[in-house]
Amino acid sequence: MSSLNISDTELSRLSEKAVALVLEYWASLEKRPAYPATSGMQTLEQFSQPWAEDGMGGAVLDGFPAIAAHARPSTGRFFGYVVGSGEPVGALGEFLAAALNQNVGAWRSAPSAATIEQTVVGWLAEAVGCAGFSGSLCGGGSTANLMALAQAREAKRPANETGASPCIVYTSEQAHMSIAKAVALLGIGRANLRFIPTDDGLRMRSDALEATIAADRKAGRSPIAIVATAGTVNNGAIDPLPDIADIARAHDLWLHVDGAYGGLAALAAPERFRGLDRADSLSLDAHKWLYQPIECGCLLYRDRQVARRTFSHAGDYVKVLAEDPSETFAFFDESLELTRRFRALKLWMSLQYHGRRAFRETIAQDLHHARLLAQLIEAEPELELLAPVSLSAVCFRHRGKDNTAVLKRVNARGRVYLSNATIDGQFALRACFVNHRTTEDDVRTIVSEVIAAAGEVNR
Repeated sequence: MSSLNISDTELSRLSEKAVALVLEYWASLEKRPAYPATSGMQTLEQFSQPWAEDGMGGAVLDGFPAIAAHARPSTGRFFGYVVGSGEPVGALGEFLAAALNQNVGAWRSAPSAATIEQTVVGWLAEAVGCAGFSGSLCGGGSTANLMALAQAREAKRPANETGASPCIVYTSEQAHMSIAKAVALLGIGRANLRFIPTDDGLRMRSDALEATIAADRKAGRSPIAIVATAGTVNNGAIDPLPDIADIARAHDLWLHVDGAYGGLAALAAPERFRGLDRADSLSLDAHKWLYQPIECGCLLYRDRQVARRTFSHAGDYVKVLAEDPSETFAFFDESLELTRRFRALKLWMSLQYHGRRAFRETIAQDLHHARLLAQLIEAEPELELLAPVSLSAVCFRHRGKDNTAVLKRVNARGRVYLSNATIDGQFALRACFVNHRTTEDDVRTIVSEVIAAAGEVNR
């Protein structure tokens, strides 16, 4: 018998202890600092050790409290980045998925898991107004954006067989960093990525987009795609999707919408996302605005034949001989990965446990919290907003102090955690609301903490 086998009794004991540790952690979240008071050296000293020849058995779980103490908690007072809150039913689904250990590359290797993922993808597409789109789950928005632009290239400037030829992609100057990374990895090249200027609301200017495309056409270049953004990372701006869709159609360009941050807010505010259904592809992150444990990204696309032309390259060992079309389905024919986790189970369980209304109302609550913070900032003479509040990201500054120093002091105090952004060349304090645990009292604490921190720093 392998020495990796564990008796039923021991496994039961370990499971009970692990569950107790998790329940204790969840119960303590709001008592924890908004960010751990730790350093690179401290974590290195705490967790860097040699791999021992003999195992330590169940004592390995004794290290969990230290790991949690040095981890970024999902408290309702963490407002940095765009990170969801790790909804507990989803976390249980993650545990069950790991126990099943399915390779969701194809129906043959994971019948229930593949079918559940297809179902969940359909739910997401319908929820954002794109019913009928196909798609798959992936690690996050960066992977989804990469796969989308791979499809765009293969649809408009095929490269899989003969290699990439010069082509142009357009996006907003506020676009996520993953877009530039994707064009580099695909061989399109960052020099062929056009950053289109934005208006006062930090949305892509459609007139500038039209003019830039015309200039490239006149110069003999080959445009292939536009990447619009439905929720920029800095301030949640939503590009003018109907206008951009018109331009894409007029010039026969692929339209991808990066909705990794904002797209799922269409559940609660569909009027802000008109034109989303005109995209050729769309990225979403359920580990942001459906509050799921990381990883839970999604790529949706209109034409699965383009996806198959882009990604299908199968060896004989994965071909399936079956008459039922569902049994021959393979995600690896339409996406980047061959070995794939059972990402859909947590989402399947969480969405069904709570129901659509609960998620819609919680997203609306996040949007309300952003508006509330904006109102509190406008009512505080020491503070000012630096950008319109389009979704749930709020960018502001202290009028009289070094805001870099203020941010460091706010986060060091440990009661709330803010990130930063640059708005029109100015350093901004930034709070982002994508957390089901956040309360109005937490929102009000942001203002009091910034004022208190400013009082502790020199000009």
